[in-house]
Amino acid sequence: MASPHRNVQAYTAGKILRILSSPDTSARKAALANLRRGIGHEPGAIPQLWGEYLLDMPEEMYGKNGKPSREEWAIYTALTLFALHQQGHDPALEPMHCTGQRIGAAVGRLVEDENDLERVMRRLNAAATANTPTALAHYLRGLIQLLRASSIPVDYADLAGDIYLYQLSDYSGQVRLKWGQDFYRQYHKKSINKESKES
Repeated sequence: MASPHRNVQAYTAGKILRILSSPDTSARKAALANLRRGIGHEPGAIPQLWGEYLLDMPEEMYGKNGKPSREEWAIYTALTLFALHQQGHDPALEPMHCTGQRIGAAVGRLVEDENDLERVMRRLNAAATANTPTALAHYLRGLIQLLRASSIPVDYADLAGDIYLYQLSDYSGQVRLKWGQDFYRQYHKKSINKESKES
């Protein structure tokens, strides 16, 4: 049996694949526009969005006592951020979901020089030290807006898994470390490439 973390990743990947592979352009646009309306709101706050993330969701992922579950927070946040990221990019030609492009590495690609490093790290640090799902979604939104402007995609299934684990105190440190490692791995790779071109 798969872990809740893996189930969140798989469910998010399936939802995004369904949107991106839809032959109905107007339905695809409507789904993305609907999801964008959810930015800045918690799961369940906008009834028109329920179907976009709850349809086909296994019941064990549902929250209890009228509060969103960790799974719902993770999936909803990832899907709404994906919809924001995809805005202005043709899903057929330029999908902003890319399997294997983890958030830390994607953010690392934003750094072109030392001036960028401090500015981008400040944004990543804010997300990595958020102490509520709402705050985390807010700071991730700022990062996604930068990535959208530079047409740098993200693995949203992986991000959903990170958001799920981030809500568990035993795993939040691991998620932070993963983001930092991925960021600096990408930053060093970019620096090496730049040096080799200049020499």
